[in-house]
Amino acid sequence: MNHHVIAPRAASAPAGDTGRHFDFIVCGAGTAGSVVAGRLARNPEVRVLLIEAGGHDEHPNVLQPGNWPLNLGSERDWNFTGAPNPHLNDRRIPLNMGRGLGGGSSVNVMLWARGHQNDWEDFAAESGDAAWSYASVLEIYKRVEDYQGTPDTMRRGAGGPVHISPARDAQPIAKAMVSAARGMGIPTFDNPNGEMMEGRGGAAINDLIVRNGQRHSMYRAYVHPLRGQPNLTVLADTLVSRLVFEGRRVVGVEAVRNGRTERFTADKEVVLSLGAVNTPKVLMQSGVGPQEELARHGIALVQHLPGVGANHQDHVSFAVIFAYEAPQPVGYGGSEATLYWSSDSAMRLPDMFHCQVEFPVPSAENAQRGVPAHGWTMFAGLAHPHSRGRVILSGPGVTDAPIVQANTLAHPADMRCALENIRFVQELGAQAAFKGLVKGESLPGKLDAKALDHYVRNAAVTYWHQSCTAKMGRDAMSVVDAQLRVYGVQGLRVADASVMPHVTSGNTMAPCVVIGERAADEICALYAI
Repeated sequence: MNHHVIAPRAASAPAGDTGRHFDFIVCGAGTAGSVVAGRLARNPEVRVLLIEAGGHDEHPNVLQPGNWPLNLGSERDWNFTGAPNPHLNDRRIPLNMGRGLGGGSSVNVMLWARGHQNDWEDFAAESGDAAWSYASVLEIYKRVEDYQGTPDTMRRGAGGPVHISPARDAQPIAKAMVSAARGMGIPTFDNPNGEMMEGRGGAAINDLIVRNGQRHSMYRAYVHPLRGQPNLTVLADTLVSRLVFEGRRVVGVEAVRNGRTERFTADKEVVLSLGAVNTPKVLMQSGVGPQEELARHGIALVQHLPGVGANHQDHVSFAVIFAYEAPQPVGYGGSEATLYWSSDSAMRLPDMFHCQVEFPVPSAENAQRGVPAHGWTMFAGLAHPHSRGRVILSGPGVTDAPIVQANTLAHPADMRCALENIRFVQELGAQAAFKGLVKGESLPGKLDAKALDHYVRNAAVTYWHQSCTAKMGRDAMSVVDAQLRVYGVQGLRVADASVMPHVTSGNTMAPCVVIGERAADEICALYAI
């Protein structure tokens, strides 16, 4: 079934070109792209085209919260894989990324995690713009949220487009994890998106984007309610291949649809919201990026920006798996509690980011060590890894797959932090709060230093939070300014996780909503729409 394509309004379009001529083209209907397109299309006078490489979202594995793992490896996944990594015993780790209307927000674990106060203060400092400060971003969060939990008028919003609710009827294992954290002297909170992320961290039951028992993606929140408006066109199953320039100005895009290349024009701006892998790919294949990388593939240079594809960051985690005394049910999405903590009270940002999952999730390499038939996983995660990777091209064509050199664990501090995190989780899992629920630890178990090192390198997996490959800032490696405009190019912005100077503390969906809102705010102010 193809997604319904809405015909655009023909006003001011050249004769014979009514289906290809718009004010704004948004490339990518993922989290941030859906926000930008939905915000702009609210004005009936503004012609908006939203292009998405993947298909529709009306699939049980998208809509049913508990089915999210079934999206991994499916046609709703870009199925990226990292380059072989010597720091991970030469493993090529899967780097899943949502492909379809809603992008990551249609296939992810549905966690609404807004980032730490100091993430946003860092973004404001890097960009030189107070519009990215925590106080400003808090106002954005308050206007977009329709929060169903305990009211907190200082920090939480009501009546906005994004339906957010605490995990309903959280399973005993999730509640036990929060209690265990409290037993270790870690503060616990009513929710993970208010006061908890203004200090050292804590533990809480998750906030989820689940509405009436179904996933409520950002496409559903921002774009779906506008379908049928004549000023909004949504093209699914359409792959953006390159930007079209007149001089240094972007005037449209080329995209592959039904096997044919088509051109669409934008009178005002093009917004790239293709994610931290495909955004740098399309920029580079269009002539915007590191001069030497483009020359290697015979791509004509439009603008030398060495930061395109650089600064790749992702949250990495390591499974610690515990066996249940008896089989337990799996709650909404299977991930109902989170713990963030700063191992040193002097830290500005938490370095620990632990997600609880209500079933065993070993890496493929560690599964052979013996996994309990019934158990739970605490992912010992690094909130702010020091390792940096990059995205490079394998070729100049639209079907040439990007190469993701994630460089996970390349920085020695990340290995030290991984070992500390695992020790922390082992202590957490041994707390009295789990008595009667949990038999004990299955993986990694008691290992000597060499064996544990091997386990960690085999255990490393991604939280699917790739980011920072077209970063916002004011230095030579920055790609966009505070308004998300690409340096040296007119008519082009980036609005997705690529623009983060550093990855936020926690899941990246909610921060991507802020990025989309900030892009829309800047566009609406500039064009008085």
